[in-house]
Amino acid sequence: MDILNTLLDFARDGFDQVNAVQGLIIALVAALLLPSWRRLPVFVFGAAAVHVAVDVLLPVVGGGASLRLPDVLEFYFWRYVAALLIGYLIIIAILMLIKRVILRR
Repeated sequence: MDILNTLLDFARDGFDQVNAVQGLIIALVAALLLPSWRRLPVFVFGAAAVHVAVDVLLPVVGGGASLRLPDVLEFYFWRYVAALLIGYLIIIAILMLIKRVILRR
């Protein structure tokens, strides 16, 4: 049960990371462009990469800060990316399901 609770907490964390304006816009665009369910993993990885790129570039463009690359050698960065992947998997799948239901009518 502890492993299941850990996995559910991780999925909740990823869902919370994506469930902001930035993440929802990225997920909506990905779901609209997604041609079939088989391409879902590719779009999830792409959405997570775009999310990380926006996190890095937004302070530079919006606030005039200097460019700081993410700490790719640190564990917390990869945990954050893994949480993003799980969150985008959930959100894009839900939005794709809604898209399929609407297009059938």
